[in-house]
Order: sequence, then structure tokens, then C-alpha cells
Amino acid sequence: MNNKQNILLAFYGDDFTGSTDALEFITRAGAKAVLFIEPPTAEQLQQFPQLDVIGVAGKTRSLSPAQMQDILIPAFEQLKASGAKQVHYKVCSTFDSSPAVGSIGKAIDCGAAVFQNKLIPVLGGAPSLGRYCVFGNLFARMGIGSNGKIYRLDRHPSMSKHPVTPADESDLRLHIGKQTERKLGLIDITQIEQPIEQWAESIADEEVLLVDVMYESQLQKIGEWMNDLEKDKTLFSVGGSSVEAALGNYWKEKGILKPVGQWADAVKAERVLVISGSCSPVTAAQIEWAKSNDFEEVIIDAQKTVDEGTVDAAVLNHVAVLLQKQKSVIVHTGSKQTENLSSEKLGAALGIIAKHAVLHSNIKRVVVAGGDTSSYAARAMEIDAVEMIAPIVSGAPLCKAYSRNEKINGLEVNFKGGQVGAEDYFGLF
Repeated sequence: MNNKQNILLAFYGDDFTGSTDALEFITRAGAKAVLFIEPPTAEQLQQFPQLDVIGVAGKTRSLSPAQMQDILIPAFEQLKASGAKQVHYKVCSTFDSSPAVGSIGKAIDCGAAVFQNKLIPVLGGAPSLGRYCVFGNLFARMGIGSNGKIYRLDRHPSMSKHPVTPADESDLRLHIGKQTERKLGLIDITQIEQPIEQWAESIADEEVLLVDVMYESQLQKIGEWMNDLEKDKTLFSVGGSSVEAALGNYWKEKGILKPVGQWADAVKAERVLVISGSCSPVTAAQIEWAKSNDFEEVIIDAQKTVDEGTVDAAVLNHVAVLLQKQKSVIVHTGSKQTENLSSEKLGAALGIIAKHAVLHSNIKRVVVAGGDTSSYAARAMEIDAVEMIAPIVSGAPLCKAYSRNEKINGLEVNFKGGQVGAEDYFGLF
């Protein structure tokens, strides 16, 4: 990557929905930011002058550690070459991972090898999303953008039953410690209140430092600490979108960024296509709401799709015809709601359905639900990059898609994780 722009931050997301979450937080702070499917080439960057932030929407959340290493080492090298002052490996705010799938520890090891920082910060909470880290333990609200109850992560009704990476440990030091041999330390909720200069007193020989986050008001101070932690080299960090919030808040305070004063209203579309590979009960409730509010439902045979690796032509045509009749449509995976099937194959199938619908029904807005499947859906839709155009619900902005396919280029897209939104979420579009 040969980039002469002054890049403040480059982030690599472990899935697409989480990447648009990070994109929103840093864009709302005032950064000119674009999220790419792959680390951008010099030619791609020339299309976006005066960029402050580069994002990459990866798919490592669903990969093995060996697969992750093959992707992350060259990706981190490219992001380092951009000259970015900060590089962030963006994970789900509930730290979805295991030693076998989407290992955050493996991502930390890859980052340590490339950036060689003395200390790697890991931000543990994201208060605006209802995620709170206290004395190293993570708590999460049931749903994002809702009034659900807050649970310790290992007792969360949804996350403790995740079909791929069920949360069985709330202490993030122990959770990540199962995935890396690096020693983890903690700046806890009481130490956050001390002057930044005193934080170093609690650090001995730790290589990775978890930072509690309970309140929004703590983020600017954390951002200042991160900004100053290693001025002589790029700082590598890990965490949810609280990293963008922390750095963005600090850069706003220093006048480095100027926040957007007012966003254009996201006017409701006459019809919308929703594709969902989400296993979350939150999304399941949203699907039921949509069915009761004039959305046409199309269920794909998830097991058959995985076994055959194809989408029936009848399904493609059925969805397109419904949209041509000015109906809003929600396509979901039926039994996938409870079974652990291939995220890659299901996501690609959903993306193929969405692309066919755009090409044959002139639909202008598509919603993609489900973190594990979202990255594969976006790739199948031939999306090259996205840019935020309006907020919807915290962590899931409305975006404009860029594509070499002229019929996909300019499409309005929304990517939401399984936990995002109240029951009427799909009705917002």
C-alpha cells in the first residue's frame, strides 16, 4: 500500500457488521472514513482523498487460528505501511471467539509480531452499546438499541448459547488467556479514575493490558492514554468500537477532528430487502415483527444450501417478483436459527439472493443481519467498500456501497449484528 495521506487510524474488523459499527463511531467523531472489503490498493485510495481512517471488513471471526494468521499477518503489514498512527483489530463487543474459531488471542499474537509494541491495549466495554467491563468481567445488555436487561456474559440468554462461540467465561483475561500465552494485565475501574501517569504503576511484565470501560465519560481519557502510549511507532490495539469512540473523543477534544453537526435524514424506502443469517433471539423477534407488519417472508432451506452450495433459481425469482410487486421482503434461514451450519456458505447464498434482487427489481436498500454471515454476504454482493451516510441505531449505520458493478454501486446498505435493535428494527428502513 503506497499511501501518502495522513491516516490517523486503520482498523481491521473480524466481520462486516462489527466493522460498520467501528465505521460509525469514528465517522460521527468527524473522521473521513471508508470501509473496504480488503486492504485497499493505492489506486482505491486515490478515489477517496483526505481520508483520516481506513477500515477493512474481514471475516476472521469465523476462521481457524491458522487461517487467521495467513490473512492477518499480510493485512497488518499493509495497514502498518499506510503510516497510520493507530491500528485496531476490531472484535465484537461481546468478544465472540474461542481457541478454535475467531481466536482473539491469535489476532493479538499476529499484531504483536507485526507491530512489536511493548504493550497491547484491549478495551473491554462499549457503554453506548450496552457492554460494560468491570474488574475484567464483561456484562452485556440483551440487545443493542433496546431496553433489555443486563447480564454477566456467561449468563447472557443469547451469548451463552451462541452456536459457534458460546460465552462460558465473563472474565476477559481468562477468556483471552485461553487463546494466547501472552501475559494479560488489567487497568480496573478504580484505577481509571487515577491520573494517567499512575496507570503504569500497575503494569509489571504484562504484554497485553485489558482496560475496564463502564461509562462513556471514561473514553476520552483512555483515548488520550492510547494516543500517547507509543509515539515513536504505530500502536496496535484490540477491542470493540469503544477504541474508535475513545480515540475519536480525544481527537475531537484536541481539535484534530470536527464532528458532523447534522446528518441527513434516512428517509424510509418504499420497499426494502432484508437478508438474515442471524442465530440471535433478538433477530428472531425482529423477523416475527416484520412478518406481522407487511413484510413478505421467504425461508431458504439452510441445510440444503450448505450441502449443495447453491441457491435455487426458484428462490431467486420468487424474491425478485415480490420486490417487483412493491413488497418489502425478509429472507432468512429457518432452521439456521438453532443449528450451527457453515457461515460462509449461508452468507454467500444470502448475498447471491440480494445481488440478484438488486439486479432484477431495482431495489435501492438492503439490510444484512447476522455477524458471522455478513462478511460473506457482502462479498457475494460484489461490494468493494462502504461509507456511512446516516445513523440508524447505535452500531449499525446506513451506508453507501461502492462497487465495480454499476448496479450495486450506490446501493444503500445496513449491516446489523444479531444483538442490534428493538423488535421493530426492520421497520426503520
